[in-house]
This record gives sequence, C-alpha cells and structure tokens, in this order.
Amino acid sequence: MIVLPKLPYAYDALAPTISETTMRTHHDKHHAKYVEVTNAMLAETSNPGANLHEVVVKARLRSAHKLFNNAAQAFNHGFFWACMTPDRSAPSGEFARALDAAFDGDVRTRFIAEGLAHFGSGWIWLVSTRGALTILATHDGDSVARMAGVTPLLVCDVWEHAYYLDHKNDRGAYLEGWWDRLADWGFAQRQYDASLGRAQPWCYPTGEAIEGAIANAAGG
Repeated sequence: MIVLPKLPYAYDALAPTISETTMRTHHDKHHAKYVEVTNAMLAETSNPGANLHEVVVKARLRSAHKLFNNAAQAFNHGFFWACMTPDRSAPSGEFARALDAAFDGDVRTRFIAEGLAHFGSGWIWLVSTRGALTILATHDGDSVARMAGVTPLLVCDVWEHAYYLDHKNDRGAYLEGWWDRLADWGFAQRQYDASLGRAQPWCYPTGEAIEGAIANAAGG
C-alpha cells in the first residue's frame, strides 16, 4: 500500500502562482485518485515491488499499463510537491556552476522553452545522470522514475489541471511564476548530490497519510 502524503507546506503557501483552490483539488482529488487506483491494483499484483519506485519500474517492464500510469502519476505528484517551496533560494556553489556550464548560463530559458514546446499533458524535468544535467519532458503519466541512472532534481507539472484555474491557458505565465517563485533549489542541490553518490535521493513518503483523502478522491 502507498499513501497520499501530506503537503510540506500549507495549501495556500504557493499562491499566487498556485492557489489554495488548485492545491486542494490537485492534491486531495487528482493525486489521491492515483493512490487509490494504484493500491487497488497492488492488492491484485504478485511481487509488485518493495516501494513505489520499484512498482513503477516493474509495471513498465511487465507492460502493465494501467498500474504503470497510476503508480507513475503518484510518484510524479509526490516529487512535484517535494520540489517546491514558498521560501525560494538561488542555486549556489558547485551546483550553480554545473547548471551554468550545462545550459550556457540560462537554465531558466531552456526549462521554460521546453515546457512551452511540450504538446499536450506531461511533466518537465531537470535531471542529473551521474552529474550530467539535462532537461527533458515526459508525456502524460510517464515518469523519469523508470529511467535507470537518472536522478530528478526538479519537475513542473504541465497538465492543464495544474494551472488552468489560476492562469487559464497561459502556460507561459505559470511556468515563469513556478520557476521564479516556487522551485526549491535546496532540494535540487540535495538531489544533485545524490546523483553523485554523496547523499540519499528523495523517496516517495511511506507515512503521514491523509486520513479519508483516498476515499474522498472518488468525487474528483
């Protein structure tokens, strides 16, 4: 069984870029539903994996598409909440220099451009492959969790339900606000260190479930 983790900040902490209304719908309905469906399928799956990351990888290898889509979306959302903060800081030190070298001093422009160019629903990731930094997009419910050797540093959700209530169809305004105000560079630094074997990477939470949220997800 996996849990719907508590948010690491208040529902209104990311406003105005992401409003309280959006956060309550996105977390308590969308994420909760992925958790609910994943758990229902895990109950009928033999040897699904020891944790959510393993579930995602094994489901992909087995071509268990429904389990993969729901488990990967649960993973993606958990990571999305974790890599945002209302108390933003800038990249620094070795990590900042690595970003500048990888993206010619303008990772912001490259990340936002990738998000604007992405057709339809999906996720925009800043990732490290043993220290090599890249930006990539995954479509729909796909996840970098299935990619061997790839450590996610940041991700922005570009499904419309992530921003439409606050920005309508202006994905650019959402991406700019997200990058400038919400991206947690302290978290990204720790993930970068993890990709180099100097720290433990983020794992999907195993506790602090929100009671009743999964049952309530049936309506959203």
